[in-house]
Amino acid sequence: MALPRLRTVVLVSGAALLTRRALKRRIARSPLWPLPALPEPVSGHSKRRATAVRKLLITGRTEVAEGVVQLRLEGPGLPPWSPGAHLDLVLPSGLVRQYSLCGDPEDTGAYTVATRLVADGRGGSREVHEQLQEGLEVEVRGPRNRFPLTEAPGYVFVVGGIGITPVLPMLRALAASEAEWRLLYGGRSRASMPFLEEIEKLGAERDRVTVVAQDEAGHPDVAGALAGLAPGTAVYCCGPEPLMAAATAALPEGCTLHLERFSAATGGTAGSEAGSEAFEVELRRSGRTVPVAAGQSVLAAVRAELPHVAYSCEQGFCGTCQQRVLEGEIDHRDELLTEDERGDSMLICVSRCRGGRLVLDL
Repeated sequence: MALPRLRTVVLVSGAALLTRRALKRRIARSPLWPLPALPEPVSGHSKRRATAVRKLLITGRTEVAEGVVQLRLEGPGLPPWSPGAHLDLVLPSGLVRQYSLCGDPEDTGAYTVATRLVADGRGGSREVHEQLQEGLEVEVRGPRNRFPLTEAPGYVFVVGGIGITPVLPMLRALAASEAEWRLLYGGRSRASMPFLEEIEKLGAERDRVTVVAQDEAGHPDVAGALAGLAPGTAVYCCGPEPLMAAATAALPEGCTLHLERFSAATGGTAGSEAGSEAFEVELRRSGRTVPVAAGQSVLAAVRAELPHVAYSCEQGFCGTCQQRVLEGEIDHRDELLTEDERGDSMLICVSRCRGGRLVLDL
């Protein structure tokens, strides 16, 4: 009798083991099992950007101007990038901040970023300056590029201060290709303007660079720099909001304007409370529905249920909190998404719902 019982136990145990393994494989394919597996999620990122989270080692820390620190971040298998791209840098406190890549795209073993200390900012730059030292590891996401260098017959760059970081790789690329370009570079003082020596060398041959230090010559003449441009000229502007407003106002007809913001535009609609009715958001993958109060952001409501959802600026200009919308009409209040992206995604830190319900791919 013992042998048949033993055989039965072995068979039952083996069947149970096979069942558990099959169940694990099924759950891996669909965390919401027994619901059918859903398509690969795209929430939280654009289809055009790298989203892998990786840890990089800080191997260099240099002060490249007064109040500006440059970091070299090294790691294996780094995704390629092009001029204008930036990284999401996850700081030790958990804050996420975006910093433009200002190194060489051909340096495939490292990324280089630089940040200015903003004493009255929201704390990100202070954390970089005070806590990020050589030998530490930091977590990054990206790179991604919403400020790409497009093809054009000529280029004019209008830059203020730390706004030079996304532009510097562009200038290097254009100088190597012998393209037509000019730069108007302003700052509080020459000592506070990062990469000034290299930039002046890049433009020395044909006097392409105009440097305006505020303590010497006041504010740069943006209208003068853009006057008389040939149609088709691409104008790139990065810096304080008044500088970008001046470039927008002075842009000649037939030219294209490309802006890179480090903060939300003043007087914009991002985060506006106008028409902020209450509604509900279904989180399709999580199987939950959360209410969004009239004065509450979708981000705040969602993070109460899903604390891992990434965010940064909370003002609708960085793109970190971009999520895919499966159903519902979106009330877009951001300053970033393209018309194509607005069709099926939103920045949940500022945008809302036109109606009573949204369904997110979360």
